Amino acid sequence: MGNSVYLAGPFFSDLQIERVRKVEELLKKNSTIDSKRIFVPMDNQYDTKESGSFEWQVGVFETDVRQLRKADIVVAILDYTKNGEEIISDPGTVFEIGTAFEHGNPVALVQFDDSDKINLMLARSHTAFFNGESIKDLATYDFNLLKPVYSDLTVF
Repeated sequence: MGNSVYLAGPFFSDLQIERVRKVEELLKKNSTIDSKRIFVPMDNQYDTKESGSFEWQVGVFETDVRQLRKADIVVAILDYTKNGEEIISDPGTVFEIGTAFEHGNPVALVQFDDSDKINLMLARSHTAFFNGESIKDLATYDFNLLKPVYSDLTVF
């Protein structure tokens, strides 16, 4: 049986949704991932309540946090916007990374551009990093052997 995944990432634009689907597709090809146990928050938005309502907020938050705690690994897409040379990550995704780290869940970071610039706290909290062309390696990476590694990413 493969690992379960919580797939964190922004989904506020067509490009962001395309990136979430790309990562999901690659993870489904990975033999160390259970393709039926990939939780994608944008597919679980508590549709029984009006979007943005208090009940909706509580439902989405509680579901996401529960799924974060249950997951064997969190895969988080960092790309959000570019401000000059800096990559600015989605605040919700950063919260999910912090929650996973505090709960002891390994975190794999995904950055679609080939930059190795990353915030210090994110650079120290991940166990795997995929960027640029290496994103394709999500399909073959051994998620059973996640270990903290030395990272020489450029921090800001």
